[in-house]
Amino acid sequence: MAQHEGAQAEGLREEQGKALLWLARETIGRQLGMEAHEPGSDIAACLLDADLQRKRGTFVTLKEHGELRGCIGSLVAMDSIVEGVKRNALHAAFEDSRFRPVEINELGAIEVEISILTEPIPLVYASAEELLRILRVGIDGVIIRKGVQGATFLPQVWEQLPEPKDFLSHLCRKGFLQGDMVHRPLI
Repeated sequence: MAQHEGAQAEGLREEQGKALLWLARETIGRQLGMEAHEPGSDIAACLLDADLQRKRGTFVTLKEHGELRGCIGSLVAMDSIVEGVKRNALHAAFEDSRFRPVEINELGAIEVEISILTEPIPLVYASAEELLRILRVGIDGVIIRKGVQGATFLPQVWEQLPEPKDFLSHLCRKGFLQGDMVHRPLI
């Protein structure tokens, strides 16, 4: 069984997070041909809640034995939180090109994390030192772009890269940008 599951979202209640986790697991399980389960009345009510019908960017991250097993999401609000979680749970489980599709015998060992994104806010900075100072370790996710190249790290990545300089350097490499890109203004 999964050791830890979490739903991170500013302003969502714990029961809403639990309902989204149920939804992600149920969606993946149904795709694998497992028996469908109807949500309990508390979960069903949460999934209909107006807060979860708002349009927001969502990410679903899957881990198996603590290792990344899939992560897909939307940076921009394309549809409701509920629909985004369902769509991204399927994409993370079956369409993340870095991994083979999840199989039914793995599902019990897979941890699910859901991230509900706020609207991206451009960071204005004059120097790399200022950027390193204004980043909130463990809180901020970061999107970096230069032309058509770019990459994203969710706040959870701070757990593996707690130093802002390392965090940004790895993010630049992920986006095929020079590791010192943060020393120059981003376009």
